[in-house]
Amino acid sequence: MKKSILILVLSLILLSSICFGQSLYIKDILSVPFPSSLIAAPTGNRVAWVFNDRGKRNIWVADGPEYYPRQITHYDKDDGIEVGQLTFSPDGSTIVYVYNGSANRQGEFPNPTSAIKVIPQSVWAVKVDGGEPWLLGKGSYPAVSPAGDKVVFSIRGKIFISPIDSSQQAKLLFEARGRNSSYVWSPDGSKLAFVSYREDHSFIGIYDFKNQSIKWISPTVDRDSHPVWSPDGTHIAFIRIPGSMADPRRTRGGGYPFSFMVANVETGKARVVWSSPDSSGGFAQYYPAQSLFWAAGNRLVFYSEHEGWMHLYSVPVYRGKETCLTPGNYEVEYAVLSPDRKTIFFNSNKGDIDRRHLWSVSVYGGEPKQLTNGTGIEWNPVTPAEGDDLVFLCSTAKQPAAPAVIKRTGGTPRLIAKEVFPESFPMNELVTPEQVIIKAPDGFKIHCQLFLPKDAKPGDKRPAVIFMHGGPIRQMLLGWHYRGYYHNAYGMNQFLCSNGYVVLSVNYRSGIGYGRGFREAPNQGPRGASEYQDIVAAGKYLQSRPEVDPRKIGLWGGSYGGYLTALGLARDSELFAAGVDLHGVHDWSLRARRRNGGGWGIYGDELMLMAYKSSPVADVQFWYSPCLFIHGDDDRNVDFIQTTDLVQRLRKEGKAHIETLIYPDEVHGFLRHNRWIQTYNEAKRFFDRFLKFRRFEK
Repeated sequence: MKKSILILVLSLILLSSICFGQSLYIKDILSVPFPSSLIAAPTGNRVAWVFNDRGKRNIWVADGPEYYPRQITHYDKDDGIEVGQLTFSPDGSTIVYVYNGSANRQGEFPNPTSAIKVIPQSVWAVKVDGGEPWLLGKGSYPAVSPAGDKVVFSIRGKIFISPIDSSQQAKLLFEARGRNSSYVWSPDGSKLAFVSYREDHSFIGIYDFKNQSIKWISPTVDRDSHPVWSPDGTHIAFIRIPGSMADPRRTRGGGYPFSFMVANVETGKARVVWSSPDSSGGFAQYYPAQSLFWAAGNRLVFYSEHEGWMHLYSVPVYRGKETCLTPGNYEVEYAVLSPDRKTIFFNSNKGDIDRRHLWSVSVYGGEPKQLTNGTGIEWNPVTPAEGDDLVFLCSTAKQPAAPAVIKRTGGTPRLIAKEVFPESFPMNELVTPEQVIIKAPDGFKIHCQLFLPKDAKPGDKRPAVIFMHGGPIRQMLLGWHYRGYYHNAYGMNQFLCSNGYVVLSVNYRSGIGYGRGFREAPNQGPRGASEYQDIVAAGKYLQSRPEVDPRKIGLWGGSYGGYLTALGLARDSELFAAGVDLHGVHDWSLRARRRNGGGWGIYGDELMLMAYKSSPVADVQFWYSPCLFIHGDDDRNVDFIQTTDLVQRLRKEGKAHIETLIYPDEVHGFLRHNRWIQTYNEAKRFFDRFLKFRRFEK
């Protein structure tokens, strides 16, 4: 009997290889270090970034014009300890950074290895020219003084200060009510602007080091944030939006009117420079890494969506009409000023809506200039203080994310640190996804990426899988993604494709990249799950493809993608034959009760009922397709009970085959590389069992 089973298994594996081509290994696909936290030094032409090399996170630096990379920290374990929030000292000789992630709501720091001694989040420094890092203190968000001798950082809403050489122990900078953060040094280092968050409003404060006093800048009942100093240190600009109201009900994405203020630091009096013409504020002011710039000619450069797309605008500090720097039906993402503050460099999907390219434009206005083009993806530009280089991160459909450089006038990217690509990485075996646009029943156009196996042909009757990103404020692209979580997901889609699956990645409504109207589509999520019709449309599209077996279509996704996976299996098990659900939301009403409206303004009986009906749990009695649930129990984004509750309901119904893969002490975006490898191998195994090798009655 055992011999017969072994022969059968080997035969199925051989049949799969014959029918669906050569398969790849996920460990090889995800073997290239992922870069993040790219920064440029205030002087010289030095840049730094973090490489996550299969879970081992380290800081790398490179000096222009050659930009030969070198590693300056040497953490050597896949232990889930993050390294990030890099900042240079003014002379570029030292990098200050944060080690480990933030605490959860119970005050517990990430500990995905279940170590008996937990490492708190802390601030460290390291010399660029070599040597061991040294501890400055517990905390995060470090900011180095203009003189380079002190560092401020925050701990649980309090601001601490330490000598950069750690010659003295860090101490509390001042006592003040509220959660105090978002601090910025004045150009001469004599003052520190910060935001004091006070639940229903917030103030801009300025701490004076000489007088050891705090001055509140034009305090009101509003929320003031994002302080930016003028180059001469005499004025400060910030964003103002309305404070809270007693009735918190509002639709997700329903924005606020907002204004840009400029205050005289000496008097503390502020005036309005520009106000939004509608209530589209909110997302454009918090999504970008930096949302407000003080540019040359005393102009403020800012993001706004009041014309329907995420654009950059410029307005004179001393009042005047705003100038749209990036007009058109496309969106701007990362942006950075040139060292002379006269030009802003940015990436956008202008003319290539499912990719990102680099552009530049004068802060005074004019025609934007395209710096990169083609089928690559470019993001996170930084401008070294000297020279004429632009350093950034980039990828293609086959090349994973990597640092690169071009001249600021444009050109073909030259990769930095290409030598870190392992020989085992199967670049030439990967496929190039195709852009596919499907139409939902209500007319919405939905952009997708189709991963078609190289040897696919009509009549194959292949299994197919639909991938749904999380967020939902995300967008998958026609290449390796710029966020680590989705960089991994893109690799997983390539992995499934190499193993014979047709894969369709769906940019359903409520995501970014296609304008504010698409992102704020009505009746989404807990208010009706309108985006689910996009997933059904994707399923029917796959059924129509000649390479696909219409009975073998699965779903997979994480977070919001996990929600849509579960919703598909609960509502349409006849259409969707199996699913892999990573840390999904399964009951919006449960989330609302546990998380103060759930982040979607779910308050009151009517909205609570609608939220429940928009959830997978409402249709659990119709669920019979098999599902693999994967979740870490220290998830700070989606409560673990979302999975425990749904699994108990499904067990009670007894109609669906259910499996679980649970990671003790792991967070939402798994911190350990080996967890991603295990997750994706188990997901592929599950799909093989219930899609590839499953027999269906004729």
